Amino acid sequence: MDWPHDPDSEEGSEGMRKYGQAIIAKKVDEDEDFPLSTAEFVEEHGDDPIRIDYETVVSLRDIFENVEEESFEAFVPFHKAVGRAMRENGYWFYEGADQFAETKNSA
Repeated sequence: MDWPHDPDSEEGSEGMRKYGQAIIAKKVDEDEDFPLSTAEFVEEHGDDPIRIDYETVVSLRDIFENVEEESFEAFVPFHKAVGRAMRENGYWFYEGADQFAETKNSA
C-alpha cells in the first residue's frame, strides 16, 4: 500500500524511526482506554500506517486481523496479544525474537 504520508512524521520518534509494536502501544492510554474493544480500536486506528522494518509499512488493520481477542481489560494482555499476532504472521523484524519468546515461554 502506498501511504499518503510518512508514518514516522517529520520528527520521527525521539529523533529515530518508529517501528511496529511501539507505534501501536502509543495509541492507547493505559489509564483511560481499558477495557478496550478490539473492534472499536481497529475502527479508529485501522488505516494508520505501522512501520515493520526500514522497508515495510502495513496498516494497523492488517496486524489486527490476527488478534483473536474481542476485548482487553488491561494493557499487558493487549500488548502480549498484539506481539503474538505480529510474531505469528511475519510482522516482527527483531533479530532473535523467536528464540527469546520460546525461551520465556518454556520457563
